[in-house]
This record gives sequence, structure tokens and C-alpha cells, in this order.
Amino acid sequence: MRDSRTTEPFRPLTILLDVDGTLLDSNDAHAHAWVDVCTEFGHPCNYASIRSMIGMGGDKLMPKAFGIEHDSREGKKMSKRRSEIFAERYLATLRPFPHARELLLRMREEGHSLVVATSATSEEMKKLLQAAGIGDLLEDATSSSDAKRSKPDPDIIKAALKKSDTQPEDARMLGDTPYDVAASTGAGVAIIGLRCGGWSDDELRGAITTYADPAELLREYDRSPLAAAGRGLAGPR
Repeated sequence: MRDSRTTEPFRPLTILLDVDGTLLDSNDAHAHAWVDVCTEFGHPCNYASIRSMIGMGGDKLMPKAFGIEHDSREGKKMSKRRSEIFAERYLATLRPFPHARELLLRMREEGHSLVVATSATSEEMKKLLQAAGIGDLLEDATSSSDAKRSKPDPDIIKAALKKSDTQPEDARMLGDTPYDVAASTGAGVAIIGLRCGGWSDDELRGAITTYADPAELLREYDRSPLAAAGRGLAGPR
């Protein structure tokens, strides 16, 4: 990895955190929940196609995947049922990625503030944070209810910046999808990509650097852009 450190003084940052696929191994479960609800409502669907859309908000996924508007009568029914299916069939199976909590603890030890920025609903976000075992480490959180448009639009990132009273240059994002990259860079925030959500380095192009998962970022922390915050920032790999 390219070492971007200079002799400039360290400064704490606000770290904006995606949860699904970044800290919690949940992307496959979300895709299966969408397939299940499609089957119940009699809509043809393809798991691989839906899986590639996980990370964008449901308001974006539904018209793209099924041709159904999220705020239509059927769309609202499907969205509600998907949340029920996810909670009933998949939530209990979810596990955080190895060393995700330890990574966040290291960030806090460095003086960084941790703020969740997710496209999940506020109700689902609470369940995801509990499954990830990280709720007690956060300064704040933003969800789909805090933004007019979901990822890949930058609204949620901008809402997180506003809630935490942070300028874009004083924040970093941690995410796993191209939609995180688009949302973060659209808000002027540099993003570190994690490949554990299922996307490659090329698909995460625009991230300042990428790591396999939270465990690798923790191992490489002293050479990462987080340890180098305020002392220079590496360009994309």
C-alpha cells in the first residue's frame, strides 16, 4: 500500500460508516429477502441482478429491479413485507465481519468520531446495529428517514455531515459498494472501500484505497489514511 503520510500534525476526523456489507455480513440476506418478497407478490426476479443492487436504497432498487415505484400502493406493501421477511428469516443469521468492533474501537482510541450513514430505515438500522454489536460505539446515526434521496445520491452523507457538524474535508467514509462511493464522493467526502461486501477494487474505483475487510484495515491501520488523517491523503489505488 502506498504510504501517504507527511509531517503535518494529526487531527481527529468524523468517520461515516455504512453498516450492511461493511461491518455486518448482510448483503446476501438483503438480496434473498427481496427475492422472497418478489416471489410472494408474483414478480419475476433474478437473485444475481438484485444482489448487484444491494447498497442502494429500496426507493431506487424497486423501480430498477421490478419496475414498481417505491411510493406506489404495491410498492409500499412490498417494502413493508420485505422488512418483515428480513426480520423473520434472516436477521438472526447475521454476523459482524471479524474484528469490525475492534476496528471501531481503534478509531475511537485515535480520537475519531463515529457516525452511521446508511440507506436502511431507522427501525431496521437499530436492528442492524444490534446484530453488528457496535451501537454503543457511535456518536450519532443517519438513516433513510434523514434524507430525501437514498444512495447513490449524496443526501444521506450530507445529512450525516450536518448532524455531526462536520465539513466534508474533516470526514472519511467507510463503505463497501459503488453506491457508497458515489454518495460519499458526491458529498465531497473521501471514502475507504472494503471488498467484503462483494465488490472488486475496480468496481470501487473512486475510493482513496481499498481493503479486504475490517480485519485487514485494522491490521494495516498504522499505514492507512485514518492513521494518516491530516498528514496527507493517498490517491486511488
